[in-house]
Amino acid sequence: MSEETAVSYQGAVLGTPVLSSTGARIGTLEHVLEVPDLDLFDGVVVATHHGLRFIDADRVTRITRSHLETDLDDAEAAQLPAPDGPPVYHVDALQYSGHELHDVLGRVFGRPHWIREHD
Repeated sequence: MSEETAVSYQGAVLGTPVLSSTGARIGTLEHVLEVPDLDLFDGVVVATHHGLRFIDADRVTRITRSHLETDLDDAEAAQLPAPDGPPVYHVDALQYSGHELHDVLGRVFGRPHWIREHD
């Protein structure tokens, strides 16, 4: 699809386009699934207009800094499964990082708010 240099799954940039084998955009990279202790790439979760969808690592053919390529045809891409497993939560570390009164009070009295990433 392109002549861009391939990178490791660890170099994948969140929010980059994920493409089908025809070059059609499936969605954007939401997060990479990995087992860091084993240096194992399990797959990717893609944000689509149907919600989050899972693509197994075997179906990802190339990762570059600007996009991910898959071997999925357009029909398969439309039928991707939702990710399974427990929900993922994160803390917004920059939530109160500004200089507005709201941010200052948030740093003094606030506590981190856990945010559930949508399935």
